[in-house]
Amino acid sequence: MDCAAEHLLHRLNKKVIQCTLCPRLSNYIKQVGQSKVSRFIDEDYWAKPLPSFGDARAKLLIIGLAPAAHGGNRTGRMFTGDSSGDWVAKAMFETGFANISTSQSRNDRLILKDAYITAILRCAPPVNKPSIFEILNCSQYLLAELKILYKTTKVILTLGKIAFNTFCLTSNLKELVFYHGACYSIGSGKTLLASYHPSRRNTNTGKLTWQMWINIFKTARSIINA
Repeated sequence: MDCAAEHLLHRLNKKVIQCTLCPRLSNYIKQVGQSKVSRFIDEDYWAKPLPSFGDARAKLLIIGLAPAAHGGNRTGRMFTGDSSGDWVAKAMFETGFANISTSQSRNDRLILKDAYITAILRCAPPVNKPSIFEILNCSQYLLAELKILYKTTKVILTLGKIAFNTFCLTSNLKELVFYHGACYSIGSGKTLLASYHPSRRNTNTGKLTWQMWINIFKTARSIINA
């Protein structure tokens, strides 16, 4: 374990949890946590900005869009407690990046190996549509994580076009085009992969099939093991 990186990530996550830079998002996640939905009416929602999580010596960095209002915003962990989290956990388990195949709560003993999960936005945005202002505000946290994990990261996997474009912007990468399965060498021994986001909108319509999804993780594993 890289103790220095672990310490820096812990400090950064504490700062994230206390963040109030985006009033619209701060108000929204609190409101969702108070109103809830019927199926989770008896649960206590996290309803704060979400920390990232995973291995401080990650070779794979996964960048999502934002917590789901009744997923991460409820459970307190990214890609946890919703269908997107199910797809992420299962694929990571099958390719050796996770110890279990499900992600239901932040106390479920899920452990990531060689992988770290973060997102462009740390608060759930209304109708999953963040503003440019909110993305720019939150990009400081992604930039800090990229610096902390720089020595070990080999593959950066972006989920969705917004995540792809934001990573390219923060990394000063120009003229790269998003499409599912895109694979770019970005220097310093690092590879950028792009995938459709495993949202219900993509998985239920067949835009993103399981085979398409698992192939992305297999590609990441093969690059890391090369």
